[in-house]
Amino acid sequence: MKTANSRRSLTACCAAHTLHDGLSDLTYVLLPLLAQTFGLSLAQVGMIRAAHRAAMAAFQIPAGLVAERFGERNLLAAGTLLAGAAFAALGVVSGFWMILVALFFAGVGSAVQHPLCSTIISNAYPETGRRTALGTYNLFGDVGKFAFGGLLSLLLMAGYSWQGPVTLYGIAGMLIAVVIFFRIAGSMPARPAAAASASRRSGWGIRNRRGFAALCLIEIVDSSTRVGFLTLIAFLMIDKGLSTGWAALSVPLILVGGMAGKFACGLLAERVGIVRTIVITEIATGAGILCAVALPGLAAFLLLPVIGVVLQGTSSVLYATTGDLVEQERLSRAFGLIYTLGSVCGIAAPLGYGLAGDHFGITSAITLMGLAIFLTLPLCVMLRPAISPEPVRL
Repeated sequence: MKTANSRRSLTACCAAHTLHDGLSDLTYVLLPLLAQTFGLSLAQVGMIRAAHRAAMAAFQIPAGLVAERFGERNLLAAGTLLAGAAFAALGVVSGFWMILVALFFAGVGSAVQHPLCSTIISNAYPETGRRTALGTYNLFGDVGKFAFGGLLSLLLMAGYSWQGPVTLYGIAGMLIAVVIFFRIAGSMPARPAAAASASRRSGWGIRNRRGFAALCLIEIVDSSTRVGFLTLIAFLMIDKGLSTGWAALSVPLILVGGMAGKFACGLLAERVGIVRTIVITEIATGAGILCAVALPGLAAFLLLPVIGVVLQGTSSVLYATTGDLVEQERLSRAFGLIYTLGSVCGIAAPLGYGLAGDHFGITSAITLMGLAIFLTLPLCVMLRPAISPEPVRL
């Protein structure tokens, strides 16, 4: 049943998701600006992005353990405060190593958001309305990704430097941390003793290990392609002759398509089935990336929102499939693992594709991404038997 306390928790978590995802994906827009300002190589750009993602990968699972002692609300507010402070510091950095340190601590702060917000919302909606609540929460993450990067891009096109807006984003994050603390205070239901005892038992509750392994591998390939493409797409647009300001809009355009894609791909999965949807979206992703490489600058730029629909939309189908393969009481662990895999890919993909771009050129690096995504197709064959037969409604 929806209560005022449940809505308060959901509102606070949506605000946290908007902020943290907005700050996290703001780095995609900042990367070419940082490279030009400080004379960074593509490998250094990959290292900067990897530092942020490494912190998120390392601290997501520990965040859940620490929260059991100090409380989800308290740790979420503290992490938000740290992420805001790190971005405020990013606006006044003077070199590569300072950027690396600032984004590492930003990643530490943002690591708490996904697992803790998911837990808070699940506790706030223990029976009905949980899927709708979590879907709303996920949507606001995309809103943050688009709004933060899009606003910075517009300010850049208007002639502002990037340092001032980034510092203001960080200050806003620290203020939102205070709001989150008081918004959730007193609204979180107490965790039942039985649930607390169950959380201490061992085991992951995986119903089908082969299917879950296939799902994880698909997530690895899909996430690596998504993060790698978002990291380097602005550089491809610059290489095709677009100005830095227009190239910086590449990521917001992709994210606009992604907002529609997460909704559309969910509907498609209900109509034609989970595995068929993954196959369709991954083929479309690969084809779209290869077309972006082959087309001239303006045409490739205009294609980006369409690519975003399938590039971003597949993830919502993959996350929704987790519940089909894992027992309900172990979903938090499974989601923690899935989120961590995505973060690990966020470390490896920018660094690996950045190195490839330095040695073979940006065009070759992005072509490799477009080809790599097709590795998901044989993995879908492994996943299919683990998914219960689904009716096809056309």
